[in-house]
Amino acid sequence: MPRHIPGVVSWRRCSRTCGRWASRPWPGVRGYCLAGGFGLALSCDLVVASDDSTFGTPEVNVGLWPYMITVPLCRSMPPKRALELMMTGRRIDAAEADRFGFLTRVVQPAELDVAVRELTAALASASPSAMRLGRDSFYATWGMAASEALAVLHPMLTVATGLEDATEGITAFLEKRKPEWTGR
Repeated sequence: MPRHIPGVVSWRRCSRTCGRWASRPWPGVRGYCLAGGFGLALSCDLVVASDDSTFGTPEVNVGLWPYMITVPLCRSMPPKRALELMMTGRRIDAAEADRFGFLTRVVQPAELDVAVRELTAALASASPSAMRLGRDSFYATWGMAASEALAVLHPMLTVATGLEDATEGITAFLEKRKPEWTGR
């Protein structure tokens, strides 16, 4: 096996960097979303795609395997679906991708930018501290047995209720006004 394969080091750095992105955890996909681009999209929390998008892992067709995107593929769809895509190089359209379960929403191409802006606005309107703790808890408990997950989540509820944003959110609700988040 060669000691250095061009692109591997930069792909590792790119995937680590993208995994740390908290400011843009959702992409808008239009057109081809293949190979590494597919892996990057699946590494995002939410994926909005236009109905003319195509997804796939064509690496096997050129004698390679999608090693670096195996994790996001297996975490975004049933394993047999992921393996089929990786073993065959088959491409799927947005409707089938939606049935596989890795898309948040499918829209007409002309509606993609608006749909992504609406989703972005909805996410931005939430408490940053609640969103951060909630997202971290979601991923921390993924794959745990229910009793283990609840043992992690129960103390998080105590932490969350002690946040300034929780106090502000409840107060704003009672006063029938929009909350003013501090992120604390």
